[in-house]
Amino acid sequence: MSTVAVGIDGSAGSLAALRWALAEARLRGSAVRVVHAWQLPYHQGYIGHLALEGLRGPLDEAAHQTLDAALADETIDTTGVDITPIVEEGAPARVLIEAAADAELLVVGSRGFGGFRGLLLGSVSQQCAQGATCPVVIVRPTRPGNESAGEDDR
Repeated sequence: MSTVAVGIDGSAGSLAALRWALAEARLRGSAVRVVHAWQLPYHQGYIGHLALEGLRGPLDEAAHQTLDAALADETIDTTGVDITPIVEEGAPARVLIEAAADAELLVVGSRGFGGFRGLLLGSVSQQCAQGATCPVVIVRPTRPGNESAGEDDR
């Protein structure tokens, strides 16, 4: 069975991407791999390493809760789609690119950072578009009052 991979981070843009990916998967008869990546901040030295190691468990749990909340969102319809949830520690773009290595399509949301600001912040969607081995769809957040992935969003 073919696979559509989608990245989520709990933002409106990632929920829009999830809705889009689910609708596309239904059209293709594909499974959906829902991916949430998280990472510890940079740390240096032994003391910094020990301090951040204590955070790993709670951060991993929070990441699982983010993924679970996205799939439980009332605007998300998973009916008829085989879903594989993945939570992985690592840089979001790298994790998404690796999760989509054997996928037909990678879907990511856009938080709306464009132009110069997007370049300063670094864009996961831009990194995915440049590094993925499959086509990448970047979904902008839905417009108010249009919460489903319908004709206007595709």
